[in-house]
Amino acid sequence: MQGHGHGTSRREFVGKMVQGAAVLHSVGLLARMAHGGLYEETLRVALVGCGGRGIGAAVNCFAVSGPVKIVALADVFEDQVRNAKAQLEARDKSKTDLPNDRLFWGLDAYKHAIDCDVDLVLIATPPGVRPKQYRYAIEKGRHVFMEKPLCTDVGGYRELVEVNKLADSKGLKVGVGLQRRHEPRYQETIKRIQDGAIGRILFLRCYWNMGNIWTKSRQPGDTELAYQLRNWQYFYYFGGDNITEQHIHNIDICNWVMNKHPVEANGMGGRQGRDRFPDMGMIFDHHAVEFTYDDGVKMFSQCRQMPDCWNIVAEFVHGTEGWADCSGRIWGRQEWQYRGPNPNPYDQEIIDLVAAIREDKPYNEGWFGATSSMTAVLGRIATYSGQVVRWDEAVAKAPPEVPELVSWDQKMPIMPDPDGTYRSSVAMPGVWKLF
Repeated sequence: MQGHGHGTSRREFVGKMVQGAAVLHSVGLLARMAHGGLYEETLRVALVGCGGRGIGAAVNCFAVSGPVKIVALADVFEDQVRNAKAQLEARDKSKTDLPNDRLFWGLDAYKHAIDCDVDLVLIATPPGVRPKQYRYAIEKGRHVFMEKPLCTDVGGYRELVEVNKLADSKGLKVGVGLQRRHEPRYQETIKRIQDGAIGRILFLRCYWNMGNIWTKSRQPGDTELAYQLRNWQYFYYFGGDNITEQHIHNIDICNWVMNKHPVEANGMGGRQGRDRFPDMGMIFDHHAVEFTYDDGVKMFSQCRQMPDCWNIVAEFVHGTEGWADCSGRIWGRQEWQYRGPNPNPYDQEIIDLVAAIREDKPYNEGWFGATSSMTAVLGRIATYSGQVVRWDEAVAKAPPEVPELVSWDQKMPIMPDPDGTYRSSVAMPGVWKLF
């Protein structure tokens, strides 16, 4: 599978002082700053990862102030690229410029899109591969928006920390798809909690309980890698399990309330409903984790993907003088309910990032994105192993779990059983060990 346009020229970079530090920006970006400000000039965007969420992020760019164009697309699969091009042009052709030589597919397609003359890269690929793609974009001097989670293993977290530092040193802006951070109802509620509206925090609860999600059938000619990339959510090294891929939203809210991450986790989980279906990989379908912060405060976490069960997606904080639903309600001594505006948070997270780019303001959501991703990974390690897992020990000792993608024919860490399922690879608590 091979993309087109590999001869696209790369931007050159020049030195520039930002906040007293020498950083690199593209020649085109500096030139536009010198001619009336970036709000009057076109922001050129590359999309890496052309699935539903990637297309959605590209469409969200259409909501920003000032002109914007999607100018390059990349995905491992050609059909995804072609579909994204058609959908984006149908939505607003005036905001796309997608000739064939800026459409790329294959395992290294992301590099070719990032190498194009772009200001901003949207990364919406399977999360296991995001850290390396993030590094490539930052090394090339591009601003970045990444969907959550930012990693699926501890090795990815360690890389994120390194790249976040590099982004800061270059003055590059980084946005992360934890869109609740851009919702006024969450912003105001959490500010009130932190200002003491419910007294001293005693414990937190968070949930993402829902039914099953999509699967994609094995296509004729698919290698094992191709099949797993089509169904990346069902393999822990690509998707992180549902505690990392989805429940990170709720975990991130709790970390935001506490303004820090937990220091340890213990929990339990398993796979009960998924075994009724043959094509759901090897991940669990439920997790329950007790996270502990350094001051002893507990975060009680639940997530489940199982049909016909109790569903809830929410975050709650309990204190000495009341309790709060973080999405906009407080009960107790200071009862209150949010009644303000509710802008589209998926638009708003891109609007805020682009404003920071155009105004050259400090902006790096990669820090809390990495921390909350690692918190969810810590929970997965705890449920898979059945052990108490400490943050510092995991960061120091856990080996990388995400395979390097070098060939469509490569053997994957997890391969199907003779019956075509992956049941023998499901983690057994008390037996599974990472380090």
